[in-house]
Amino acid sequence: MKIASFNVNGITARLPNLLRWLAETSPDVACLQELKIPHDRFPEAAIREAGYGVIWHGQKSFNGVAILARGADPVEVRRALPGDPDDLHSRYIEGRIEGQAGGVLVGCLYLPNGNPAPGPKFDYKLGWLRRLESHAETLLAGNSPVVLAGDYNVIPTELDVFAPERWVDDALFRPESREAFARLLARGWTDALRETHPEERIYTFWDYFRNHFGNDRGLRIDHLLLSPSIAPRLVAAGVDRAVRGWEKASDHAPTWAQLAD
Repeated sequence: MKIASFNVNGITARLPNLLRWLAETSPDVACLQELKIPHDRFPEAAIREAGYGVIWHGQKSFNGVAILARGADPVEVRRALPGDPDDLHSRYIEGRIEGQAGGVLVGCLYLPNGNPAPGPKFDYKLGWLRRLESHAETLLAGNSPVVLAGDYNVIPTELDVFAPERWVDDALFRPESREAFARLLARGWTDALRETHPEERIYTFWDYFRNHFGNDRGLRIDHLLLSPSIAPRLVAAGVDRAVRGWEKASDHAPTWAQLAD
């Protein structure tokens, strides 16, 4: 079972690339972020024609998340992160993928960027992280196989960023963000990409400025966290780096984890 995460950075502009990637790599599950489209304008027909069932939560101009499952519709469990009923951002959706070795619960998330920091946006990011930690703890208590996949907007360590000294004041790399991510790992979640590439400098995001992709000046901010009940099934993980080099590419590349059935 192959589960992938891909911040598409606008599904309208990137739909051809998304469909090409799905056709070439055939993930069983694909979590998408930054749809940047109203809920009722999501290209459901094109996704289904590509062979995927889908649940999604859109939002005009920004945010937006979706879970695609090859050959079947995910069963929607929730479409908002618990803990703040006043938070209307479309940043989290959760669905059960049936028929895959007994079923897997998948949470797709787009964590707030948080810049500039300090400030209200950073406070919102930290609040969102606290809510994620709380919900992740609830998921662990259920002892079910769970994958939390998405754009976390957190650079976990210095190994995960080109020139870390340039990022010390950025919300993605501030100690509060990194510590929250580390707490998730300490409570039993496995970082699939780092688990399989423990010493490799590997990135999932390269911005559009100054040929950062060509010069490999990137960040690792897209993560798949595996619950203890599914982590032993991890056999491989990687980044589809070539996708970042396609015409009209997102600034993210898809990242994925392969799980034994």
